[in-house]
Amino acid sequence: MQQERKFDKVVSLAKTRGFVFPSSEIYGGLGSIYDYGPLGVELKNNIKKAWWDFMNARRDVVGLDSGILMHPKIWEASGHVQGFNDPLVDCKKCKSRFRADHLLENLGIKPDFRPGAKIDLADVRCPECGGELTDIRQFNLMFKTFIGPLEEEANQIYLRPETAQGIYVNFLNVKESMRLKMPFGIAQIGKAFRNEITPGNFIFRMREFEQMEMQYFVEEKEAKKVFKNWQELRREWYLSLGIDPKNLKFREHAKDELAHYAQAAIDIEYNFAFSGDDSFKELEGVHHRGTWDLSQHQKFSGQKLTVKDEENKDYLPTVIETSIGADRAFLAFLMDAYTEIDGGRSTTTESIKEKEVVLKLHPKLAPIKIAILPLSKKEPLADKAKEVYELLVKNYRIQYDETGSIGKRYRRQDEIGTPYCVTVDFDTLENNQVTVRDRDTMQQEHLDIAELKNYFQKKFDF
Repeated sequence: MQQERKFDKVVSLAKTRGFVFPSSEIYGGLGSIYDYGPLGVELKNNIKKAWWDFMNARRDVVGLDSGILMHPKIWEASGHVQGFNDPLVDCKKCKSRFRADHLLENLGIKPDFRPGAKIDLADVRCPECGGELTDIRQFNLMFKTFIGPLEEEANQIYLRPETAQGIYVNFLNVKESMRLKMPFGIAQIGKAFRNEITPGNFIFRMREFEQMEMQYFVEEKEAKKVFKNWQELRREWYLSLGIDPKNLKFREHAKDELAHYAQAAIDIEYNFAFSGDDSFKELEGVHHRGTWDLSQHQKFSGQKLTVKDEENKDYLPTVIETSIGADRAFLAFLMDAYTEIDGGRSTTTESIKEKEVVLKLHPKLAPIKIAILPLSKKEPLADKAKEVYELLVKNYRIQYDETGSIGKRYRRQDEIGTPYCVTVDFDTLENNQVTVRDRDTMQQEHLDIAELKNYFQKKFDF
């Protein structure tokens, strides 16, 4: 199966099976904004819960939910007002707009956009029409809005472009209210907004997205060890949820790539295969941010953000960050789970000649855990199936499906990643037994209805 085709098929499956829809579709859509459908909401929530549980399983990480709207000086302190820009060029002929760094990368040229660096685009032409390009200009990515009744500069604020700053400005609030000792981390999941000029590749790059970030505060002498430790912890998280290790790559930033405040940075890249070849793109970043963030907020706010060391001396903590996009994680898990089986797996005549799609999501992430499938929608079999549904529905997200042949219903559940199907047949009325089918192995077990609770409790005991 060609990787490019796989990506296209995943995008198609996401819509047809209720994972992701283009936003405002009946009005023609809104560029690079997407809505999560019924199954997408469940999968995304499961990904966020898996990340949240992973972080909070550590006794030294606590949670936070900071505001999307924050004091505008926060973004001056963080450098976003002055430096959160993309380098843009326009075609003088067809008026198309491009990111200059993307144009150079497509030509195999490594761009250098450090302050003061000279960038020569004289020999680069518009990829659409071959026209001449304008000089590079910087475009700030933050969305602006106004607070209060008057739309004037004094009331201008921003939709946050990242969640991390909300953690920094609440650092001492969290430490003191929770009586935390150094080192410790603060985790947050929340929406962020960036006015991307060239978004694309489905939900990989959007203007409205969700981040899962953790900022770990530590003394400088421990920072290198902690930085390395968090890289390994994040690798383990992906592997524990079924990501194929060959699709992950850890790439260290070169010195000329580092943000001005960063001492070191690692990109965790996933093979999204947008182009048809191996195409590793950033999924998560692990960053050694030094003391820059807290020092900036201390300077701009006039409030001390220091803590005491063992000798009772003041110091600013160093920050080790892990930052992942929930939407990119969603796409990576879908890509990794998507499997096509030539000729099908079923023994029914109708499906032997067809490919079957199986979404091999980890059971922890699967949006539907169990499907209840009665062989007939008529009573009394339907009543017995509903009895099984009521037995399990309080503990698991369940789908009840009584339409179509049993083979088609199995395939529908395989396509949305349901780990187990419970078939209620006519023998159930006599022996009170059902058939439980495993998505991946296709093995079937006959169990008494009274055994189902314990059976699934063991299966979903993560």
